[in-house]
Amino acid sequence: MNAPTDISMKTDDVLKVELEVFKTQHRDLDEAISALQERGTSDQLTIQRLKKQKLILKDKIALIEDRLTPDIIA
Repeated sequence: MNAPTDISMKTDDVLKVELEVFKTQHRDLDEAISALQERGTSDQLTIQRLKKQKLILKDKIALIEDRLTPDIIA
C-alpha cells in the first residue's frame, strides 16, 4: 500500500472506500489468526505479526471513522 497516509487530503468518498477495504483486511486477519491458533502447531511469531497488523488496521479504521463522523455538540 503506497497510498499517502495523510487522510486530511482525501475526500470522504475515498475514505469510505478505504474504510471498507481496511475492515475487510481486519476481518481476514482475524480469521487467519483464529485458523492458525486452532491448528495448534502454528508459529507464535507469525501470530504476533498478524496481530500487530490487525492492530494497525484497527487504528486506521478508527481514524477514518472519526474523520467521517461529524462532531455533535450537545
